[in-house]
Amino acid sequence: MVQKMDRMKSHTMELPRLIVIGEGNMSEFGEFVHTLNRPKKISLIAGMHVKKILGRRVEKSLKGVSIEHAWQATGDGSVETLCSIKRKVKEDGSDIVAGIGGGRSVDAAKMVSYELGIPFLSVPTAASHDGMASPFVSVKSDKPHSIVATAPLGVFVDIDVIKKAPVRLLASGCGDLIANIIAVKDWQLGHKRTGEYYGRYSADLALMSAKIVMENSARYAREGLDARVIIEALISAGVASCIAGSSRPCSGAEHLFSHALDKIAPGMGLHGEKCGIGSIMMAKLQGQDWKKIAKTLKDVGAPTSAKQIGLKRDEVIEALVTAQDLRPERYTILKESEMTARKAARLADATRVI
Repeated sequence: MVQKMDRMKSHTMELPRLIVIGEGNMSEFGEFVHTLNRPKKISLIAGMHVKKILGRRVEKSLKGVSIEHAWQATGDGSVETLCSIKRKVKEDGSDIVAGIGGGRSVDAAKMVSYELGIPFLSVPTAASHDGMASPFVSVKSDKPHSIVATAPLGVFVDIDVIKKAPVRLLASGCGDLIANIIAVKDWQLGHKRTGEYYGRYSADLALMSAKIVMENSARYAREGLDARVIIEALISAGVASCIAGSSRPCSGAEHLFSHALDKIAPGMGLHGEKCGIGSIMMAKLQGQDWKKIAKTLKDVGAPTSAKQIGLKRDEVIEALVTAQDLRPERYTILKESEMTARKAARLADATRVI
């Protein structure tokens, strides 16, 4: 006789409908938008620098398919600025919104899209983290963390634009990818300890994105980073989060460490850089090969020590101690470490982070 089992909770997957990656293809952006949504008007959220460089090409491509446009400045990413952008987009009567630029512009578009109930497009100009294809937005508050908004309807990438960005940004993207190795291990631990949902498919997809960097790092050290491979890996990682319905496959203790640093030492280091450094220490806690992770980061040109991004010893120690408090509901290796200042110092010293 078959036992009656508890009904599985509903699991929602919101995925990008179309992803386009090309070289020198910014002139095709208008056709991409038209194919996806056939809007009458689009709001373009971007920083002034990005608008100056790409503005004419974007406008010409939209004009070619008879789509009106309105530019909105990303600004400082504050709540006040986001509210202002949302109000202007609503006044513009736009059918769709696009975030063109780095994480701040894409995050602004996600939030505006989510709050106004209109679709958004992700047009990254740098490959510094996996947020370009995920539904998650970084929140700056007393307890910095990520919240779920909405996944992009489409992702449009011009590799030539990515290549022109500082190589440091691409190396940071590698750090965010390597963090998946820690995040998945933490997710497995959380499933074991609390019974939370664990999705093997999304976990494997996130790990594959990380392993591509790990396996090719020696070649990257000799020949330079492969922008296309890294951008595809970052998009795959973002899709893994979409499939999981949470940031679990790409965000574990190493991200909590990064978020803690956002509060303790704001403006110091890029997101992927801090996640990479956090991954070295968390790998040791998890019993993984932290030296291999450190070597990979060094190969791709990402920092492996706090000093390289201007962090002080005390800031690293404080971040390790306070990290788990940012999201106490999320089970990570830090839950089992009972991190104290002394333990944090020993960990950071042992892994040569400080």
